Amino acid sequence: MAALVWIGAALAVTGLVGLGWCIAVALRARREGLEGAAMEARLRKLVALNLGALAISTIGLMMVVLGVFLT
Repeated sequence: MAALVWIGAALAVTGLVGLGWCIAVALRARREGLEGAAMEARLRKLVALNLGALAISTIGLMMVVLGVFLT
């Protein structure tokens, strides 16, 4: 079950990196001064990636907790 903990930790870190990347892209769009439809289009794409990264991180954390309980 130790492998489950390590795999879950890797997934959680991958999700957190994805969340950080989404934050960086949003801040970059803000610094570029995008407004209106251009900003909305950029953020619409980013929402899907953000939710995906959050899901990966959540699944990773669940795997870590499950691995700890089973050990």
